[in-house]
Amino acid sequence: MSAPGNRRWNPTLKSYVSILAAFAVMLLIMKAPVPEAVLTSGTAVLTEMGRASLGVLIFCLVLWITEPMPFHITGLFGLILITLFKVDTFAEAVKTGFGNDTVVFFIGVLALSAVITNSGLGKRISMLILSQTGNKTSSILLGFLIVGTLLSMWVTDMAVAAMLMPLARAMLEEQKLEPKKSNFGKALMIACAWGPIIGGIGTPAGAGPNQLAIGFISEMAGVEISFLDWMVYGVPCALLLIVPSWLVLMLFFKPEIQYLDKTKEQIQEEFKNYPKMSRNEMSTLAVFAVTIILWVSSSWLSGVLSIKIPTSMPAILGACLLFLPGVTDLKWSEVEKDISWSGILLIATGVTLGMEIYTSGAAEWLSMLLLGGIAEMGPLLQIFMILIIISFLKVGLSSNTVTATVIIPIMIVMAQQFGLPMMGIVVPASLTLSLAFILVTSTPTNVIPYSAGYFNISDMAKAGTVLTLISSAILAVAIYGIGTLTGIY
Repeated sequence: MSAPGNRRWNPTLKSYVSILAAFAVMLLIMKAPVPEAVLTSGTAVLTEMGRASLGVLIFCLVLWITEPMPFHITGLFGLILITLFKVDTFAEAVKTGFGNDTVVFFIGVLALSAVITNSGLGKRISMLILSQTGNKTSSILLGFLIVGTLLSMWVTDMAVAAMLMPLARAMLEEQKLEPKKSNFGKALMIACAWGPIIGGIGTPAGAGPNQLAIGFISEMAGVEISFLDWMVYGVPCALLLIVPSWLVLMLFFKPEIQYLDKTKEQIQEEFKNYPKMSRNEMSTLAVFAVTIILWVSSSWLSGVLSIKIPTSMPAILGACLLFLPGVTDLKWSEVEKDISWSGILLIATGVTLGMEIYTSGAAEWLSMLLLGGIAEMGPLLQIFMILIIISFLKVGLSSNTVTATVIIPIMIVMAQQFGLPMMGIVVPASLTLSLAFILVTSTPTNVIPYSAGYFNISDMAKAGTVLTLISSAILAVAIYGIGTLTGIY
């Protein structure tokens, strides 16, 4: 009789143990007697306020890793603790996160992504490109990676994965390939995650950590990074990773079939018979194009209009245009279901935690303690070490947004303390935050294809570890090369 009770209580008990452990670690960091030498790292000193902000961050980290409650609820708890331990007032803590235009940017981008998905435009674009790949399985894998990369530069990577996964599943079911037994099935579903992840680094709109990093740099260092500034680094880096990711998939999961049953002509005929573009699709495409043009030309427009146009402004404008009377017949109630409000809450609370770590001086102390040695290295090795360290640190922190909250403020302080180029330090850190090739749980973009059941967590982890090492080397060379050309090194 006791067994069912145990099953009911054990998860709850385990959750409270995690919460109590988080509180214990937090209080230890805040109140435990520590030698002055430990509190001093180089020129940085960890003050009482710094210890309090660091304690709250570690409390949140423990809960983010052990997951006794949702990520965003943990973040909200963080705001309360910041107030209770007098790191900041509650009003200021809320204003720092929820008043940041990074939050507005995400609302706009997620609304745009949801409309692109609901209107059918995303699926049409995917099918258009895939109709050109033919019926060879190796070409189809490359096609999915290319489609995912190109689309997720402009639409959130999670939305792109949600578009590609059903197409891949239909293809695999048509071929009668068994989940977890088919190499082609494993490779194709992982490609549905990796393509969008790679494309996500291309522009600020592609992935959460990108705009989060831009916001931190603006707030902490007073350095404004435009949409185009980011693309100068992001787009070449994304394009350079497509072929290596394809080769890794072919190495680990060589397809057991060389061709699909359908011919290339049959696939193209299916696309030709696809229904004509609806008014919703045409309107969405027009608004999407206007939004991209505004993003790319925001620096020029700022000068012409004599007002600052942050990347969040075109995103919100695009979302508003879609709901003008007569533009589309989509209802907000349909669209808002596909907007990750929990993700927005996590980003808002993450901004607050990151800013409190910075203003309290804890980020300066951490940067000197953890990354002081990297500052002495040459630029190329420095970039590579940043990429590798963050890639594997991210495995333990579970979420790209969580990792960005912790890492970006530290990187900004490191650049300031050691006189290093801000873009040369923060850009590689930001790019690698989004490249979650190893763990399924690092991002919802991985969870969506995983949910189809065609590959195991270990399948992605093995291939992803190899791709992480390869991509770190490629990105280090690319970022150093671009940085040299733009004069930051």
